[in-house]
Amino acid sequence: MNAVAATLRQSWVITLRDLKHWQREPWTPIFGIAFSIMLVLVFGYLMGGAIDLPGGGDYLPYLLPGIFALSMMFGIEATMSAIANDSKKGVTDRFRSLPISGAAVPLGRAGADLMNSAAELAVLMVGGLLIGWRASGSLGATVLAIVLLLWLRFGMLVLGVFLGLSFRGEGGVTAVQILVWPIGFLSNVLVAPESMPTWLAVLAQWNPISATAAACRELFGNPTGITGGVLADNALLLAVLWPAVLTLVFVPLTARAYRRLSR
Repeated sequence: MNAVAATLRQSWVITLRDLKHWQREPWTPIFGIAFSIMLVLVFGYLMGGAIDLPGGGDYLPYLLPGIFALSMMFGIEATMSAIANDSKKGVTDRFRSLPISGAAVPLGRAGADLMNSAAELAVLMVGGLLIGWRASGSLGATVLAIVLLLWLRFGMLVLGVFLGLSFRGEGGVTAVQILVWPIGFLSNVLVAPESMPTWLAVLAQWNPISATAAACRELFGNPTGITGGVLADNALLLAVLWPAVLTLVFVPLTARAYRRLSR
């Protein structure tokens, strides 16, 4: 128990260190929020009038939960870049030379990224309320939707830490950053999969971000754009399972990558 408590204390110190870094250089979270706002403006106001939802409903309340989920996924880029930069500059090696737990560094980064993402999500939700989006579900359902969004972010940041430790070169980081875009858009965050060709719709429905977006729409009481398919009855279950799978797979891989840094 003492070892666990010590690891948590050390992780908290590293979390504070990363949060102070963002205080000095806040542009990464600011640009992340600005990008999400830009997507709302482009798809909600420029293109939204031409998009019909299967099952009916307005597009803007359909779009906003998708943007919330998309912002949680795109946070993987910030996590990966920060971890890769720390490794490249020797910051991670300096941490490894200290008498602290090996788990404290990735846990500290995860804590800082999760707190940053929670603040980003709060800003986006307030912005959504200002332009007319509403969560018409119960208070409990709304809280559960927010938890699911942060749960998705946690699964993504575990993956981001692993990628940051594994691909420290500029080329590797850039390649992953480019791949995040089509993976994020090949989902139901912007349009319903039922409007896609069959093979694309299947891929979009099994995208982890689609499960979280669909579950949040149900919990918020927003249009889902779903009339059939795997998400019709299983969105909530898949929204819980996908981040759990990412966590179970990449936590041991991250620990292994961290141990291999000095080799």
